[in-house]
Formats: sequence, C-alpha cells, structure tokens
Amino acid sequence: MLFNSLIFVLFASVFFAIAKLLGKRVNARLLWLTIASFFFYGWWDWRFLFLIVFSGLIDYFAALAMERFPSKRKFLLTLSVIANIGSLSVFKYSGFIAKNIDALLGLNGGFSLLANTPDFFLITPVGISFYTFQSMSYTFDVYRNKMKPTKGIIHFFAYLSMFPQLVAGPIVRAQTMLPQMLKVTQVSKDERWAGFQLVVRGYFKKMVIADNLAPLVVAAFSSPEPNSSSLFWWGTIIAFAFQIYCDFAGYSDIARGLARWMGYDFPDNFKHPYISTSMQEFWTRWHISLSTWFRDYLYIPLGGSKKGTFRTHVNLWITMVLSGLWHGAAWTYVAWGALHAFFSSFERITHWPKIVSKSHLGRFVAWLLVTMQVLVAWVFFRAESIEQAFAIIKTMFAFSGSINLGWGLNGSIFIGIMILRELSVALGLDRKFKIKNPVWEMVFYALIIAVIVFFRGEGSEFIYFQF
Repeated sequence: MLFNSLIFVLFASVFFAIAKLLGKRVNARLLWLTIASFFFYGWWDWRFLFLIVFSGLIDYFAALAMERFPSKRKFLLTLSVIANIGSLSVFKYSGFIAKNIDALLGLNGGFSLLANTPDFFLITPVGISFYTFQSMSYTFDVYRNKMKPTKGIIHFFAYLSMFPQLVAGPIVRAQTMLPQMLKVTQVSKDERWAGFQLVVRGYFKKMVIADNLAPLVVAAFSSPEPNSSSLFWWGTIIAFAFQIYCDFAGYSDIARGLARWMGYDFPDNFKHPYISTSMQEFWTRWHISLSTWFRDYLYIPLGGSKKGTFRTHVNLWITMVLSGLWHGAAWTYVAWGALHAFFSSFERITHWPKIVSKSHLGRFVAWLLVTMQVLVAWVFFRAESIEQAFAIIKTMFAFSGSINLGWGLNGSIFIGIMILRELSVALGLDRKFKIKNPVWEMVFYALIIAVIVFFRGEGSEFIYFQF
C-alpha cells in the first residue's frame, strides 16, 4: 500500500477514525494499531506477514528469557541474531548468493543453484531490512541492560509493525518508542498542525520532486546506447541525488507526520545532507536512523576508534561495506559502501576538511569536493551493473561531449527548487525568512497542496521499499 495512493488515504482515514473512538484505552489502541499495521503490510503480499511474526516472536521471547535466565543472555542474543540475519539472508540474498556461487564454480542451466532456487525465495519482501533491524535493536538493548523487556506481546508487535515506518523507516528504537506507546496523550492543535506540515512536505518531496525527476534518471540508465556527454551524466547523477533524497526524505516526513497524529515522536531521519563539508558530516545528516544503528550495534562493538588507527579503519570499512550490502543484494551496493569507506578513511588520515575549511572560500571548496564524492558514489548505487558504473564515471571525468545536462525544462525547475532550498539552509536564510503569521502559513501550505495535485509526477513506489 503506497502512501501516494487513494487506497492509503482511505486506510488512514479509517484507522484514525477508529483510533479516536477507542479513546484512552491503551490496550485496545495497541491491538488496533497492530491489526491495522498487519493489514497495511499484507496488502502487498500477505504471505510475508509470517516473517514479521517470526522475527517478532524470536526477539520477544529471547528478551524475556534474558531477564529470567541471566546466565544465558549471550546465547539468547546469539540465537536472536542468527534467526534475524538468517531470515534476512534467505529472503533477500538467496538469489545473489546462488548467482555468485554459480559464477565461481562455472555452473549453468539446470545444474545451477540459481535455477533451482524456489521463486518464493527470490522475492524480496517489502521493507524486510527495516523491521528486521528494528526487531534486533530491541534484543540488543535488553542484552545491554538499556531497557527492560516488555511483558505485553501486543505492545511489542504494535511497536514492531507500526505502519507509518514499517517498510521504509525511520528505524525507531524500542527504548524510546515502547514507553511512548504505554500512554495515550491528547494530541494538541499545534501537534496536529506540525504533523500536517510534515505530511504535506513529504508528499511534495515525493510526488512533485522525486516523481518528476525519476523519468529522466530511468531513461539515462536504461538507454541501450549510453550518452557520451560528460555534462549529461553529471546532470543525471545530480538529478538522481535529489530524486533519492526527496523520495526517501519524503517518506520519512510522511511517517513522522502520521506518528505525530498518533501522539508519537519519530526521530528526524534527514538533515539536509547535501550541505555537508565532510563525509563524517554527511553521515550525520543522511539516513540518520540507519547510520546510528550501524554505529551503535556494529562499529562500536567492533571496537570503534578505541583500538588503534588500523583497527579503526578496519571497523569503518566493515561497517560501511555491510551498510552497502544492507541496501541490496548486488555488487553495486557493496561498491557504494566501499567507496564511502575509502573516502571516509582518506578523510580521517589526512583531516583535509579541517585543513581546507578555514575560510568561507575553503568551506565552499570542501563542500564541492564532498558533493563530488557523494555524486560519484551514487553512480554505483543507481547503476545496473559494475561495468555500467565504471563506464559512466569514465565519461563523467572525460569532460567531453555536448553541453546538455539532460534535465529539460521540468527537470531544471525542480532541481533549481532543491538547489535554492539547500542553499537557503546552508546560509541560514530559511530561519531568517520563516513564515510566522498563521494565516500566511496556511496560505503557503494550501499552495503546496495545489502544486502537489496539479504538478505531481507519475506515481511510483518509494525507492527504499526494495530494501
């Protein structure tokens, strides 16, 4: 069920209407949230509901057992990790693993592993990486004594399956979310308005910006005869950078807005990443819930930066490469993660952003270099193969061909809007000229809604649904 569909509008209307009728009965509201969330997820394919139930039951009972049998805590945590990573591997990486084993052993046709893998295991369940990581974070935090396990199974499944962020995040932590769900707070007028603003901004990012840029990107990457213009590919990657940003940040904004209407607070998942002047800063602004998950549950447990310089870089590379693999079962995602690891390691060794950013001009140079690094990495993320990615990058740095960005009038308008928006944030103009008059604020959002209705692109799935 897509947020940008009429069926979701109907679903959400029914959900909030019934939730209001339930009043302050916490258990009834949690049960209704769980039922509605299961229906929401099952709308795609009801067969994969068992995966959420499986992950949830494993972690729910593992956490309870940790409290009852303290001496078995490590074994129970290991069981949880094996079960979750195992299900993720089977249903997301079976085809990838089989294909690479076939290539390594020279298998083909009827003798290949891929040809004999059941089709059911070659379908990636929507959002499996998100709810699996969310479920695992619960057992990790119970194991570390950062929280007590919840006794209510409906309470736990309401948290795990909550439909606003179920299939594309943000990945919310149990230690902050579960306590919120045990009380029914009266949603104030200001909170409803704040939620409305987030939802409208989210739909604008997705339906107006991302969906209008998508055809340009798809046409460029799927063309049988790739364009030979350097400027065209720089333009295409810039278009993709804003497409994926608005697509994903748009989803997160809608999810946060819906949560506000429920009386819950989700963490901000994006903070204008394209104004970063270092790779370290970029990862504090991009997909924050995932980057902090990998930091807290992988990078730091590996030793972080406390076991010497060499181990620091090893831990960084392991974290970034696995982050790339988390995004998808393809070598292009691994290459994307490895490239970010390389840029981050080089930055740690040379400290070049601090050296360069000692003046306004220096900060601009640092921003430009970081942006180029991010754009080059996006090539691997979006390319259909490693070979295509290298061919595109070779063309980008050949600095030859026609002077054509490939945006057209519509693309230029929407990319121009995003550039001006990010520039205003970088210069602090968004705070200086913020609309403070309530009437003008309502007029502004009414205009945004009109733009969404009349200038929306062709509807498509959110990019991160596949992860």
